[in-house]
Amino acid sequence: MFIEPKNSKGWIEVICGSMFSGKTEELIRRVKRAKIAKQDVRIFKPKMETRYDKVKVVSHDDNYVDSFPVDTSDEILRWVDDVQVVGIDEAQFFDEKLPEICNILANNNKRVVIAGLDMDFLAKPFGVMPQLMAMAEYVTKVHAICMQCGSVAQYSYRFSKSGGQVQLGEKDQYEPRCRACYITGMEEQKVDTDK
Repeated sequence: MFIEPKNSKGWIEVICGSMFSGKTEELIRRVKRAKIAKQDVRIFKPKMETRYDKVKVVSHDDNYVDSFPVDTSDEILRWVDDVQVVGIDEAQFFDEKLPEICNILANNNKRVVIAGLDMDFLAKPFGVMPQLMAMAEYVTKVHAICMQCGSVAQYSYRFSKSGGQVQLGEKDQYEPRCRACYITGMEEQKVDTDK
């Protein structure tokens, strides 16, 4: 479990992993602890992320916090003058300026807590997450449980290869898988598309 450092300076924390691994749940836990500590907190998410709610950040376990949906990472700077902790969910969907914005926030003595997918459904690094992970003081990788064999899962397996990299979906389109089950599924998809 992540325990907040006793540091009065700003820093960046990244929570990453596959779908259904508890990234948003951990983000919510951390920002609720900051609120208990009487810190001013503001949460952001991409405006396009509307699976559970247009405004709230909601975990798969139905825990939630209010957030500010934004179109671009630049917009975050407009809303954080009076806050100590900035939360950012679904970071992989943000534009390429997000790492720069996070650095500005941390350099201005703000704690920045970021959650996002580290890999897409093809097991490739996703969006700005690799940059954020490289520059963060703290990185927490969380894991799901493989829906095929019950092992620790780190991959987001998508049942269909059609569509682009960004395809919002839930358990009807994705499931967490371990390395072996992910590879097996991708090989089966390749055989099916070759027919």
